[in-house]
Amino acid sequence: MNFQIIFYIIGYVLKIEGLLMFIPALVGLVYREKEGLSFLFLAAVILLIGWLITRIKPKNQIFYAREGFVSVALSWIVLSLFGSLPFILNGDIPRFADAFFETVSGFTTTGSTILADVEALSHASLFWRSFTHWIGGMGVLVFILSILPITGGATMHLMRAESPGPQVGKIVPKIKDTSKILYIIYTVMTVAEILILICCRMPVFDAVTLSLGSAGTGGFAIRNSGLADYSAVCQYIIAIFVILFGVNFNVYFLLIRRHLRQAARCEEARWYGIIIALSTLLIFANTLKMFSTAEEAFRHAFFQVGSIITTTGYGTTDFNLYPEFSKVILVILMFIGACAGSTGGGIKVSRIVILVKSVFNELAQIIHPRTVKKARLEGKVIDHSTMRSVNTYMAAYVLLFFASFLLISLDNMDLTTNFTAVAATLNNIGPGLNVVGPLGNFSGFSDLSKYIFCFNMLAGRLELFPMLILFNPQTWKQPFRRRKELQNAEKTTE
Repeated sequence: MNFQIIFYIIGYVLKIEGLLMFIPALVGLVYREKEGLSFLFLAAVILLIGWLITRIKPKNQIFYAREGFVSVALSWIVLSLFGSLPFILNGDIPRFADAFFETVSGFTTTGSTILADVEALSHASLFWRSFTHWIGGMGVLVFILSILPITGGATMHLMRAESPGPQVGKIVPKIKDTSKILYIIYTVMTVAEILILICCRMPVFDAVTLSLGSAGTGGFAIRNSGLADYSAVCQYIIAIFVILFGVNFNVYFLLIRRHLRQAARCEEARWYGIIIALSTLLIFANTLKMFSTAEEAFRHAFFQVGSIITTTGYGTTDFNLYPEFSKVILVILMFIGACAGSTGGGIKVSRIVILVKSVFNELAQIIHPRTVKKARLEGKVIDHSTMRSVNTYMAAYVLLFFASFLLISLDNMDLTTNFTAVAATLNNIGPGLNVVGPLGNFSGFSDLSKYIFCFNMLAGRLELFPMLILFNPQTWKQPFRRRKELQNAEKTTE
C-alpha cells in the first residue's frame, strides 16, 4: 500500500475544503452573523493542515486500484469529519453524531436530515449545507484530478472509485481534461438555474441554495415546508433541472460537440425519460382527486417523480398522504435512481436495463439452447466484465441493504420507516415514508443507527466497494511483489 500518495491526496482534499469553507464565512459576513466566524476559523485551520500534509511530496506516484479506492473512501470520510466541525463550533448542530450525519448527508447528496426546524439555522450554515451538495455532486476527487500534479493512467483508479455507474471512461484522452469539461458543464448548468430562478422572482439566497442542491441532486431545503411555498413556475423549473442533472453528462458533451446521432443513441437516457413519463402519468391519474385542479395534481406528480428518481429528495407536497399505489411507485423509483455518469444516486438506470436484458437473454437461451445471442446496450455487446460487475454490485447491494435494515430495527421503528430509511440513505435520496417522510426527519434514531446511515450514504455515493474495501484485511497487507515495486520506484526517484 502506497500510504504516501494516499495522504498526499487527502491533504489536497483538505486544502480544497479549507478554501471552499471561506465562502459560507463570507455569507455569514454579508448577513452579519457570528456563526460565520466558525467557518472562517476552521477554513484557516483546515487549509493549514492540508498545506502541511502536501508539503511532504510522495517519493513515488505509483498507485493501483486498491490505493485509488482507499484514497477516495478515506477522502470522503475526512471531508465529512472536518465539514461537520462548523456546525458543532457555532452551536447550530451541537451533537457530533447529528452534525456528522448532516454533513455526510450533504456531501453524499442524500438530503436526509436530523433537523426538525431548518429555519432556525444561520444563513452561513444553511448555505454550507446546500454547498456540500454541490461539492459532492460531481465529486471532489473529480475536481482535484483537474489540478492534482499526478500524471499517468493510474489516476483513472480515482475517477472509477468516485464516479457512479457500471462503466466509467474518459470523454477525452486525458483525465485532467475530462474532469475540467465535466465541471464546466456542471457549473454552467448551475449558474443557469440560479439566474432563471432569480428572474422568476425567487429570493437570491433561496435561488442559490436550491440550485446548489438541484445540481448535486441533494435535496436540503431551507424552509420547514420544503418547496411547497414557492410559485408553480419555480417548482417546474427546479423539477426540470433536477431531471437534467440526472442525465449522463457524456450526453451533454456529445451535444456540445454536435454529435447529435451519438447523443440520440444513448439508450439509458431514453429509458430514463420513459420511466419518468410513465411514472408521472400513473401518479397523476392516481392522485387527481386529491388536488383542486388537474394542473396542481400533474405538477406535484411530475415534481416528486423527478425529485425521487434523481435522488434529489425535494418535496412540494407530503407524499406520505398519497394512495398506496403512488407511494409504491415512488419507492421503486428510489431504487432505480438516475443515469450513470450523472450526479444522481440509486442503482442507476443502466444497471436496471442490463439486468432486464440479461434476464430476457437467459430466457431465450433456455428456449433455444443452440442459439448464440448476446445482450446489447446502445448497439454494443455487453461484455462479460460489465455483466459480472453489475451482478457483483447487486449482490453487495442486497447484502448491505438487509444488514442495515436488520441493525436499525433495534430502534423499534415501524417496518415502513425502517425499510424506506435504509432505501433513502443507501440510494442517496433523503426522505422516506412515515417517520422519515418529506415532513419528518431522522432525529428519532439512535446514534448507532445514524452512523449506520452515514456508512450507507457514503457507500451509496461511492458505489459500495470503496467503502467495503476498508473492512477487508487484505487491503492493508503489502504483498512482497508490490513492496519491491514501490522500493524500486523510490530508488529510481532518488
